[in-house]
Amino acid sequence: MEFLENIMPIEVNPNDTSRAAAFKLWINAPNPMVTFFKTLDVTNLVRITKKKHLKFNMLMNYCIGRAAVEIPEFYLLPVGNKLIKYDRIAVNTIVKNKNGEVNSCDIPFSDDLTAFNYDYLKLTRNVFDSCIDHDLSADSMVIGTSAIIDTELDGAVNAYCGVFNNPFLIWGRYRKKLLRYYLPISFRFHHTQMDGAHAGRFLENLQKEMNKLR
Repeated sequence: MEFLENIMPIEVNPNDTSRAAAFKLWINAPNPMVTFFKTLDVTNLVRITKKKHLKFNMLMNYCIGRAAVEIPEFYLLPVGNKLIKYDRIAVNTIVKNKNGEVNSCDIPFSDDLTAFNYDYLKLTRNVFDSCIDHDLSADSMVIGTSAIIDTELDGAVNAYCGVFNNPFLIWGRYRKKLLRYYLPISFRFHHTQMDGAHAGRFLENLQKEMNKLR
């Protein structure tokens, strides 16, 4: 997917979008976040990781971006009491820096896996060395992710602070069962941005993107 360099996010009137009713219901709700849990079959990603020597986390982030760009609701995000429309999507990853602490790194999504992998490796390395976050939230709708590779997780409910409304995925180590690999994930989203049907479609898209990647 190609984007024009000068396009910037804009505030939109919720009544002019498909989220008009949801905006009224959820924008001022004390807890408008919803979390879904799903176990994904990541066998194909594990095979590609070993065959092409690509990072598993990078492939996860790429498939997340691929799954999201097909759903219009991902381009709308409640920010404060406003509804903002974006033309770009980025995928965030958490980086353990050279000091052993963590930083945030936003990767601009590209449909080209080679280009996405290049950006992923370059930007995460820069964040590792500089210990400074790489933030694209000013011009991109950022999908947050956190890979807790120290353990296997059955699920995780992310904290809601009333500030960070972006969709967010969390996962731990994948598991091997017979000849296949499985990964439980959690997906948190703001109900103003999307409904359960949109979230379910995204998770189905994610599994399909993982299966068809070559």
